[in-house]
Amino acid sequence: MYSAINILMTGGGAPGAPGIIKCLSQEANFTVIAVDANTNAAGRCLVKDFQVIPPAGDPAFIDTVLALCREKNIHIVLPLVTKELIPLSQHINEFELAGAKLLVSPVSSLEIANDKSRLYQFLQWRGMDVPDFHVVETIQQFETAAGELGYPGKTICFKPSISNGSRGFRIISTTMDEHYLLFNEKPSSTYISYTDAVRILSSKPFPELLVSEYLPGEEYSVDCLANHGKTIITVPRLRKKMINGISVEGAFIKDESITSYCTQIIHELQLHGNIGIQVKRSAAGKFLILEINPRVQGTISAGLGASINLPVLAIKQELGLRIREEELQVRWGTKFTRYWSEVFSSE
Repeated sequence: MYSAINILMTGGGAPGAPGIIKCLSQEANFTVIAVDANTNAAGRCLVKDFQVIPPAGDPAFIDTVLALCREKNIHIVLPLVTKELIPLSQHINEFELAGAKLLVSPVSSLEIANDKSRLYQFLQWRGMDVPDFHVVETIQQFETAAGELGYPGKTICFKPSISNGSRGFRIISTTMDEHYLLFNEKPSSTYISYTDAVRILSSKPFPELLVSEYLPGEEYSVDCLANHGKTIITVPRLRKKMINGISVEGAFIKDESITSYCTQIIHELQLHGNIGIQVKRSAAGKFLILEINPRVQGTISAGLGASINLPVLAIKQELGLRIREEELQVRWGTKFTRYWSEVFSSE
C-alpha cells in the first residue's frame, strides 16, 4: 500500500526525541521529518529534514503544521509535546483532508487525561481504584486536605492538576531528614517540609492542586498501544532510577495486575495510539495510577532492547499495515540503562 511512509514528528528537541527517531529508523521505508519551535533542537542533527514551527499556543501553529504536511506529503503526524495534543486533535479532519493521519486521542479523552484532578475524579466515578485525594484551590483547603489524608501520621504529596514532568510535585513527610537531604540529595529533591509548603502556597495564588496519599512502593511506567479504547499491548517497565522525572535505569517486568488496570483505564477513557500510564504500589499493595501521558513517552525507545518497537507499531496500526505476531512479543526481564549523548552542528 505504501512504498514509502513520511512521518512528521513534533518535539524534535524533547528529551525522548533521539530515541524515538532511533525507533522509527528501524523501518527502511520510514522517513522522519522532525519539527520543533527551538531552532537548536537536538533532533535537527539526527534527521535529514528539520523544520522550525511555532509553539502550540501560537495562532499559526496548526496552519504551519498543515502546510508542512501538504508540502512534504506527510502520511502521519507523531506528536511528542503534550501541549500540542488537544490543538491537533481539534483539527483532525483538516489533517485527514491534507492526507495526514494524526496519532492522537479524541479531545474529550485528552481533556481528562491531561488534568490529573479530573482524571482521578473520572476514574473514581467509574468505580476504579485511585489514591485517596483532594482537589484544592486555597491554602485553607490545602491544610484541611492534609489533615483528612492523615498528615502528619501519613506521608502525603501534591502536584498541580495540569503540569508536565515533575513540575510542582512535592512530597511531605514527618520522617524527612532535612540534614540528610541537604548533604546527600541534589537540589532537585522532591521533598518539602509542611511548614515550607504552607509558607510558599500562602505567599501567592497558586494553581489548582491535587493533594493525595503518597504511594511508597515501586513505580512503573507502562507503555501501551491502544486502538480507540481497545488495548493491543501493555509493556510495564520498572523505574529503578530517574533523573528529573525521566527514567534512566529500569527493567521490563510482566505483571498481570498492572496490565489489567491499564487496560481498564484505556477503555474508560477511550484512548488511542501510543499511551503512557504511570502507576505505583500503594501501602496496601495495590498498583494505583499517578498520571497519564496520552502520547508516545521518551523512554519508550528502551523497548528496542526488549524486542518491542511501540512507535512503529502505532504507525502501522494507524495506516492499516500488517503487524506480525512476533512484533508483539516482549523479551520480559530485559534491563536497561540510559545515558546522555552529544550531537554536533557546524551552524
